This record gives sequence, C-alpha cells and structure tokens, in this order.
Amino acid sequence: MTYPRRLIPVFAGLTGLVAVPVAADTVYESPGGATFTPYGHLNFGITSFDDGQDENSQFTDNASSTSRLGFRLSRPFGENELTFRFETSIGFASSDDFSQTSDPDDFDWDQTNLRHVDLIYRTAQFGTFYVGQGSMASDGIGQFDASGTGLAASVAIGDIAGGFELRDTTGALTGIEIGDAFATFDGTRAGRIRYDTPEFNGFTLSLAAGENILSDDNDDEFYDIAFSYEGDIGATEVSAGVGYSVRERPGSEDREDTFASVAVKLPSGFNFSFSAGDRNTAGDYVYAKVGYETDWLDVGSTALSLDYFAGSDAVSDGDDADSFGIAVVQDFDRQNIEAYFGYRDYSYSDTTGAQYQDASSYIIGARWSF
Repeated sequence: MTYPRRLIPVFAGLTGLVAVPVAADTVYESPGGATFTPYGHLNFGITSFDDGQDENSQFTDNASSTSRLGFRLSRPFGENELTFRFETSIGFASSDDFSQTSDPDDFDWDQTNLRHVDLIYRTAQFGTFYVGQGSMASDGIGQFDASGTGLAASVAIGDIAGGFELRDTTGALTGIEIGDAFATFDGTRAGRIRYDTPEFNGFTLSLAAGENILSDDNDDEFYDIAFSYEGDIGATEVSAGVGYSVRERPGSEDREDTFASVAVKLPSGFNFSFSAGDRNTAGDYVYAKVGYETDWLDVGSTALSLDYFAGSDAVSDGDDADSFGIAVVQDFDRQNIEAYFGYRDYSYSDTTGAQYQDASSYIIGARWSF
C-alpha cells in the first residue's frame, strides 16, 4: 500500500478544513460592471484496486473531477455578455493513471492539462458562441446524473482505477484495462468553435467542430451535435440529452459515438439516472443508477446510490463486462467539502477461452471547492 509522502500533508490539510468555514464563489466587480471570478477545487483520495490476486492502493487525485484552478472574466454589453474562461487541471497523479505496472509521478503538468482557454459570447436573442479550447457540444451529454454521488460512482467507470489490468485465472496480467473493458462514451474538449441555440422551454441544440491542439503529433478532428433538456416537470427535476460525435483520425478508422442519458430527481429525494452509448469501433453499454438524497445531518445533505453497468464488444467482439457500484457522499456546506466513499466490482468474459478473475475497487476521499 503506497501513499506518496509529498501528498499526504495536502490531504491532511484538506480534511482538517472540515472544522473551518471557507468562502467560495468570490466575485470581484469593477465600476464598469466587469466581473472577475476565481474558482477551483482540490479532490484527493485513496484509490484501491484488487485484481483477485494482489491489492494495490494509492493516494491519488480523483479523475472523476480532477483538482483544478480557473477564473472567469466577464463584461456585459447591454443584454449580451462576453466571457474569457481559463481553467487547468493542477497535474497531480490521477486515479486512472495507476496500474499494477505503472506508478506515475506525484505531479506532472503539461499543456494537455489545460481544460479551458475560451472566449464565450452569450446573447439574449441569438444563443451562445464559443471559440477556443473547451467543451465540445456533446461534452457531458452522456453523463447526466441526479444522484449527488458522481464523485464516487458514475457512468464513467474508468475514472476510478481505469488503468489497472484484469488477471486471468493463471494469475497473469492480461493487458486488458478496466478503462477499455468498461468503456463509456461522452463528448470531449478540444480547440473548437461551438454554437448553442437559445434555450426554449428547457431545450437547447448545440453544434461544434474542433481539433486536438494540445497534444503533439495528434491532428484528430472532432465534429458533434447534441440536443438537451434541463428543467422541472411539476416538482420533478429532469435533465436529459442525446449526442452524436465523430472523431476523424488520420491513418485510422473514424470513430463515431452515439450516446444519451437522462436523470430524474423526485421531491422525496429519490433519483434515477440512465445512460447508454454505442461506438462503431468499440461496442455498446447501458448504465442505470438509483439514489436517495436527504438531510440526515445538520452539516449538509447525504447522498446514497446503487448502480449497474453492462457492456459488450468493447475490447473484442463477443466480450461482456458487468459492474455493480455503491456510493455515499456527505456534504459539509459551511466548508464547501464533499466527503465520499465508493465501491465497485468488475466481471469480464470474452470468446478467447481465457478465464478472468473478478476484480474490485474502492475510493475514499474529499473534494474542497473554493
């Protein structure tokens, strides 16, 4: 069990903040109406993976929502608004970086950690225009989730322990990684131009075209479209969307993803989320989650969830992958902290004749937002 010494004081300081109220969403405003809003969060935890033979535990950043820093600089122009957004992951070793054979550096920042370098022009009548590095039209469309437990368990199975390999029953590592066998699909970020229509009764249509501008020797191009809804139906909160994304890869077959998700939260606190996706080169999956969120404690809401994933043809034709997960997240409102625990098991089979050991993982940690 390995916890990098340089990160342990950071985690200790983060958890110690539970006793200290902090301010978030600070906005600085100029006399002319321009605003500057810095933001960020730290999100550390212990990620553990048991491949059926060995257990490997590491202190990691959480890939479900990597530690990051950013700011928004906005200026109104009548009914319209121009915003410059900058955001970067900090570069700590992430929960999807580790494996039985890989132990990445505790800290390694490069330009691929840039998430947003983005100009955004919001208009009152004609929608929103984006230029720069940032979210494509379908980013997030496949991951709507009303449970409040997304830090510990979500449709993005590979975010937690995604780099670890399955073992066969002889004890040998197979080279089949969790992130590949349990693949899920969603939009990406890229250097792009994007347009969102004005919202109409909760509905929005988004389109984007972009290119990978952060990785050397990678000229992949992206095109996507998404249709989404966010609103209330009576007292029930609903979020839903469907996306289609094309990734043109020079020298390789173009990748086409179709995916959708829907999340429903009832006034009682019970909630339901469902996602599905298909890739022309890598199979399909379905994912379902049921959750419950309530205020058992004065410090903040408590969220619980149970989920199930089923995928096929992800690594090879005829393979099957199944996973169950449970999660709990406790909010500490005054401190802007979410403490979480998630457990997941994995089973996999294919048509090669090999037998694979079942595996499991857990993550326990906390995110502090500021």
